[in-house]
Amino acid sequence: MSDGDRCIFCEAQKDPANDEKNFVLYRGSRNFVILNLYPYISGHMMIAPYAHIGELDAADKDDSDEMMDLVKRCQVALREVYHPQGFNVGMNLGRAAGAGIADHIHMHIMPRWAGDTNFMSTVGETRVLPEDLTTTYQKLRPKFI
Repeated sequence: MSDGDRCIFCEAQKDPANDEKNFVLYRGSRNFVILNLYPYISGHMMIAPYAHIGELDAADKDDSDEMMDLVKRCQVALREVYHPQGFNVGMNLGRAAGAGIADHIHMHIMPRWAGDTNFMSTVGETRVLPEDLTTTYQKLRPKFI
């Protein structure tokens, strides 16, 4: 989430030498692919432009075109690694629409299966996922090389 002037997407893109630590899977010319640090389900990825913009209609056409191309590339990677039965793809624009990071647009893509429940809640409202982010990164990263 944003923390004052700090933006997690702007921070993650600054240091290519730490892409693995920051869970950046791929860097395009105008956008990058990153794992969601608080995934709804294993394989939950996001595509964000390098430009710090809060509205989709403010994005350059080249930014939005590459973003959609990367959504398709992520879909292929998720299909090959997780063999899902479907996908959720979308973006929340503005806090009222559910954007946790409202000042930097980003597209979500996640694999889905019939009957999945996204996550299991346990004591203390903690989410439990079948694999940790490092494992997810190691599975998906080769699909972007």
